[in-house]
Amino acid sequence: MSNTWYEKTAHEIRDAVRAGDVSAAEVTESCLDRIAAVDGQLKAFIDVWNDAARAQAAQVDAKIKNGEDPGPLAGVPIGLKDVLCTKQGTTTCCSQILKGYRSPFDATAVERLADAGAVFVGKLNMDEFAMGSSTENSSLQTTKNPWNLECVPGGSSGGSAAAVAGHECAITLGSDTGGSIRQPAACCGCVGLKPTYGRVSRFGLVAFASSLDQIGPFTKDVEDCALVLNAICGRDLRDSTSADLPVPDFTQALKGDVSGMKLGMPKEYFTDALGAEMREKIDTAIKVLEGQGAEIVEVSLPHTDYAVATYYIICTAEASANLARFDGVRYGYRAPGVTNVDELYRKTKTEGYGPEVRRRIMLGTYVLSSGYYDAYYLKAQKVRSLIQRDFNEAFERCDAIVTPTAPTPAFKIGEKSSDPLEMYLSDIYTISVNLAGLPGMSLPCGLTASGLPAGLQIIAKPFDEETLLRVAYTYEQNRGFELAMPAALRAQ
Repeated sequence: MSNTWYEKTAHEIRDAVRAGDVSAAEVTESCLDRIAAVDGQLKAFIDVWNDAARAQAAQVDAKIKNGEDPGPLAGVPIGLKDVLCTKQGTTTCCSQILKGYRSPFDATAVERLADAGAVFVGKLNMDEFAMGSSTENSSLQTTKNPWNLECVPGGSSGGSAAAVAGHECAITLGSDTGGSIRQPAACCGCVGLKPTYGRVSRFGLVAFASSLDQIGPFTKDVEDCALVLNAICGRDLRDSTSADLPVPDFTQALKGDVSGMKLGMPKEYFTDALGAEMREKIDTAIKVLEGQGAEIVEVSLPHTDYAVATYYIICTAEASANLARFDGVRYGYRAPGVTNVDELYRKTKTEGYGPEVRRRIMLGTYVLSSGYYDAYYLKAQKVRSLIQRDFNEAFERCDAIVTPTAPTPAFKIGEKSSDPLEMYLSDIYTISVNLAGLPGMSLPCGLTASGLPAGLQIIAKPFDEETLLRVAYTYEQNRGFELAMPAALRAQ
């Protein structure tokens, strides 16, 4: 494959396109060729928009030819998780209940990327309705990890992570409800950032758990994360939960300096539950930051042990309410041959939803039911407040918190499918960040002995993505290694 623009970062592509060193059309063809070459193995994409991508690239090239500003992401190929509404193609959340659904509008984040000059190459695989940690819950296909095709890419945004790590596109968008950006980023060895709740509009994001969901990017490096945030953040009148706050130029945070900063290590995250090899990778990463002038302090997040239980009560309750709309009446799948409304609802949902989605709807309905609301849902909301308070107190002692992203590297496909509780624990280090509404990101901190990526998680105060990016960029610039092309795809 002679055209290797698919290997480049978004900022390299943007600069070259704007300078006239390469056309947006050439970059797009490079990525479409790459998808054609490797996605038969990876299965990250569920729909590739060849013609639409070429048309968008032609528009970017025409603007440059006419002397117009093509935008800060000019010609950058971007893939979209199938939970984001788009007028192009279908929006199914990888569920049979939304098979064939075409959205009449684009999500706000998609609109803003289009305005920035991005080229959309297609929709990406995910766990059905974003419920899962391995992308095995998709009703369409199982995405593979680019580093080892026998392993999962993480989830629920597994397709988004695999596409970036497999160099199928420069940037992807995912969504993060309890770790669904950061955990797959760690599994696949790319950068993934969950912004503060309210920093990015959720308009056009199909809701799983409305008080937890947040849209964010997967990228090849930290600078690209800053560029995407510049484009997608900001107030949106169509989303009442989006924050009415000014959006800084996040690239100004890329200083490569953490001198005088205090970084907290929560003692509850560094226990025997963290594998020895992962602990060694995290310790090495923290020493890099310490060597750049950061002071490492121990902090405590005492309610960490309750986070998983709290999360699965709140998120399933919200899912139960949000997914009630998919009933076979208004749009989406409708079970055939039914004789009454009760049978229509029951058969449509039974046939349209996969087992994990049905499990979570039933759990959520149960915790909201009469007699159990106070014992479960109300108590979970109180514990959520305690978790938020833990972080507030920890941030009185430090500027940012550093932790593992996941307790283990990517596991084998099928390894945890029969044990939902074991699967849920894959997000043990990421869930609390969503419960507290904080920004968090994962970036690669090396490869394990088995050749799988490990992820370092950085957590910051609300709406302090700049500190997040500053710490991450400093580590990235000084870590002393670059991840090569994933081994499973190197021969392509």
